[in-house]
Amino acid sequence: MKKTFTKFALAGLMASTMIGGAAAEETIKVGVLHSLSGTMAISETTLKDAMLMLIEEQNKKGGLLGKKLEAVVVDPASDWPLFAEKARELIEVNEVDAVFGAWTSVSRKSVLPVFEELNSLLFYPVQYEGEESQRNVFYTGAAPNQQAIPAVDYLMNEEGVERWVLAGTDYVYPRTTNKILEAYLKSKGVAEEDIMINYTPFGHSDWQTIVSDIKAFGSAGKKTAVVSTINGDANVPFYKELGNAGIKAEDIPVVAFSVGEEELAGLDTAPLVGHLAAWNYFQSADTDINAEFIEAWHAFIGDEERVTNDPMEAHFIGFNMWVKAVEKAGTTDADAVIDAIVGVSVPNLTGGYSAMMPNHHITKPVLIGEIQEDGQFETVWETSGLVVGDAWSDYLDGSKDLISDWRAPMSCGNFNTATGKCGGSGS
Repeated sequence: MKKTFTKFALAGLMASTMIGGAAAEETIKVGVLHSLSGTMAISETTLKDAMLMLIEEQNKKGGLLGKKLEAVVVDPASDWPLFAEKARELIEVNEVDAVFGAWTSVSRKSVLPVFEELNSLLFYPVQYEGEESQRNVFYTGAAPNQQAIPAVDYLMNEEGVERWVLAGTDYVYPRTTNKILEAYLKSKGVAEEDIMINYTPFGHSDWQTIVSDIKAFGSAGKKTAVVSTINGDANVPFYKELGNAGIKAEDIPVVAFSVGEEELAGLDTAPLVGHLAAWNYFQSADTDINAEFIEAWHAFIGDEERVTNDPMEAHFIGFNMWVKAVEKAGTTDADAVIDAIVGVSVPNLTGGYSAMMPNHHITKPVLIGEIQEDGQFETVWETSGLVVGDAWSDYLDGSKDLISDWRAPMSCGNFNTATGKCGGSGS
């Protein structure tokens, strides 16, 4: 009798272990690759939280393909080589079916070879410098023609700006974006002496000399503006020093590409009122879908004061595109999703629909917002319709002949229209 009991007990244990294993296999794993520590945590932690909310909301709807979604979160700690290690860990060890993450372009560049080698999917939610189109990456943030170029056009046409300070953090995104902007400004007749370019390291804190130089540059009798690609927590002392130097928006407006509601939440906004940011979404968007998103965010995070921002909306769009493509393909297999996702259209939070284009960029509206005292933005200008993200700049000699189309038969990220040849992997 004792033997029989033991046999049944062992059988029960094995069965429960198998059931537990089967249950574990029945989830679809989603990787979340965002810095939760280091200089970029100020921006990226919220994106991790946003992904957890989106996954929870999808599970409330029944999951995906009859399975629950399971988030796998890692912290690459604002360490660019560590992004590649963590991406490999997510794909090879945790066996995730898609990854949502990265912020800086140097972190994205770090992981590109991993996603290509392991044929996995990355949804990248932040504005970037373009000059790239990779088969395994979906760029849901703005390309330069969806943010930087329209911002300069606004300052030139609406504000009468003639002198330009291109101020950025010293890495690939600001340098390439400013290279494009410099070429664009010169194509519009701006003289070289009317363009000042400055770079500072990540986490830079002593802005007194630079702000003094900006003030002097703006005192030449021509309307001057700062186009800022300063990233991460360096923005806090930068804006503080602008206030200390008495630089007001009506004197030298700053238009930022990396400062949104999240970054403003840590600042005294009084000296910043009137300065600008160019994004594709602001929390202040007056639409029903945005109100629902904000309500869901506040309920999830348990804090009515927490703000939303543009990269959160990019994750909202990218995640819903992935879900729709998986449903369309009937599988999470990377190749099938890549084939299925082009042409997929989902609601954005500004009231329209964004579509995934053959170059793996999406359609987006462009908004210019003015900073308000409460840390929100009032939209002062927007495009009349959606803008298609351009992977390759029309203003750089090495890029203006390139197009990207990942559909068969082309399947190329950098097809040269002048030579009729594909240049390679596309990145």
